[in-house]
Amino acid sequence: MADLIEIRRYRESDAKAVQDLFKAVNRLLAPPELKDSFESYIASSIAEEIGRVGDYYRDHDGFFWVATSANRLVGMFGLEAAGAGEMELRRMYVDPGIRRKGIAGRMLQHAEDHCRSNGIAALHLSTSELQPAALSLYRAAGYQLLTEEASDTVTNKTIGGGVRRYYFCKALRA
Repeated sequence: MADLIEIRRYRESDAKAVQDLFKAVNRLLAPPELKDSFESYIASSIAEEIGRVGDYYRDHDGFFWVATSANRLVGMFGLEAAGAGEMELRRMYVDPGIRRKGIAGRMLQHAEDHCRSNGIAALHLSTSELQPAALSLYRAAGYQLLTEEASDTVTNKTIGGGVRRYYFCKALRA
């Protein structure tokens, strides 16, 4: 399946599909006791970032891509500046109906290759305890755990509700 994937830059015509994928994945991740927290997180993330992808990533010295198969959006991810010579991987999601087919690995490799070709020395990322497959992917790809925390605050980067987040980094070689 990963061989049939095209990774390309985000277009404004992708906006609805990106928002739909973001909502679907986050609603699937939501434990029953955190449904309301997730809905708040989804709303704030759409208002601050996902509903304005082009502007958001341009304003944060970043880029956003989508993965498509047969002209259907099946994944997405972005990069935003995280300091001198560093980027942060953001919003890497794969359509839940076609996971475990190598798509996330292809997207991660694309992000790393982009960073390397642009002289970026380190790629940061974070994920939550609710995404064990993502934790496994990042560890297997050589990311080193920097820190972890349980956040109670909802932002466009954290769910709140005491969900544990893991922060990773990988040094990239040219």
